[in-house]
Amino acid sequence: MNWTVVTWCCRLLIGAVLLASAFGKSLDLQGFVDVLITYRLFPDWSLWPLALGITGIEWVLAAWILVGWQLSTGALIALSLNGLYAVGLIITLLRGLDLPNCGCYGVFFPKPLQWYSPLEDLVLVGICALLRIGADRSRRPLDNMFQ
Repeated sequence: MNWTVVTWCCRLLIGAVLLASAFGKSLDLQGFVDVLITYRLFPDWSLWPLALGITGIEWVLAAWILVGWQLSTGALIALSLNGLYAVGLIITLLRGLDLPNCGCYGVFFPKPLQWYSPLEDLVLVGICALLRIGADRSRRPLDNMFQ
């Protein structure tokens, strides 16, 4: 398997998803805060810091992965982020809440919370894992060359 190609494809896909997510949330941060309210998981005082933090992390992580610096670490952080999203969505679904917008891409790209929503994040977890493996494998020959 050509890990360089796999890594490049995974990098573009995860980077693009993170960019779209950060962009959608940034267009209307108040709208994203309103979406966070519908989850009923967070205290009111934490909603703005959470919205700003999530959006900022997505912007930074998108750039990090697209640039390719410390790619294995970036992939692990993206894997963790998508895993947390999946857990939050599963908890919300189990609580029986009907959300007209999961907030995944902010309010300008609304998407209702459905049973398959956490599956999408779990697929992204898998792609991030593949990216991490690919980053490690494609880096090894260069590391060995300089030893």
